[in-house]
Amino acid sequence: MAEKASAPEETQTRARRRRAPFRRLSIWRGLRWFGLRVLLLMLALVGFYGLINPPTTWTIAREASFPREWTDLEDMTPALPRSVVAAEDANFCLHWGFDMAEIRKVIASNSSRGASTLTQQTAKNVYLWQGRSWVRKLLETAYTPMIEALWTKRRILEVYLNVAEFGPGVFGVHAAAAHHFGTTPDALTPAQAARLAAILPAPKTRGTAQGSRRSRAIADGAETIRRDGRAACFE
Repeated sequence: MAEKASAPEETQTRARRRRAPFRRLSIWRGLRWFGLRVLLLMLALVGFYGLINPPTTWTIAREASFPREWTDLEDMTPALPRSVVAAEDANFCLHWGFDMAEIRKVIASNSSRGASTLTQQTAKNVYLWQGRSWVRKLLETAYTPMIEALWTKRRILEVYLNVAEFGPGVFGVHAAAAHHFGTTPDALTPAQAARLAAILPAPKTRGTAQGSRRSRAIADGAETIRRDGRAACFE
C-alpha cells in the first residue's frame, strides 16, 4: 500500500524534472528579450542626441542654479576644448571610448584615481546619474561604444562641454564663462579657459582661484596637444 501511495508523487516529481529545463529556457528567453530591448532603447537615445541637443539631464534638472544656454563648439574659443581635453583626456582623439593605456597605468599603480575618458563622462552626465555603483558603471560601459560609433569626436566634446559642471550649480560653458568671468565662451582667454578646465575634477569644491599651478600646466598641455596633433579630431 505504501508503494502504491507514493507512485503519484514519483510521477509528479518526474514531470517537474522534465519541465525544469523548459522553465529555465523560458526565463533565459525572457531575460534576453528584455536585454535586447533595453540595448535598442539605449541605441535610439544615443542616435537621437547625436542630432538633437540634450535639453537637460537628470543632474542638471535637480541641481542647476544658474541660467544655461547651449553653445556650439565653433562658438567657443579654441583654447577651451583644447584645455578640457588636455586636463581630462589627453588621448581623446586616439581612443575609441576607453583609454586602455591609462586604465593599465591605474591598475599597475593600484591607484584610486579614475581613468574615465570624456566619452565615458559624457555617457554618465547625459544618460545616467552621479555617484558610484556597479549598475551605473555597467550602463556607462554599454553607452560609451555606442556614443563613439554614432557621434563624431566633435559632437562628443560639444555635448560634454554643455552638460559638464563647472562649479556648484554651474552647468555648461555658457554658464561657466558668465558666472566665473562675466564673459561668453568665445571671448575667454587661454588662461581663463585653463582655469575653467582646472575646475572639472572637483566642481563642487574647486574654484577658478584655486589650483593656479594646475591651470598653468593645463594651458601648457593645451598648446602641446595642438602642436602634436592630438587636437585634430575636434578642430
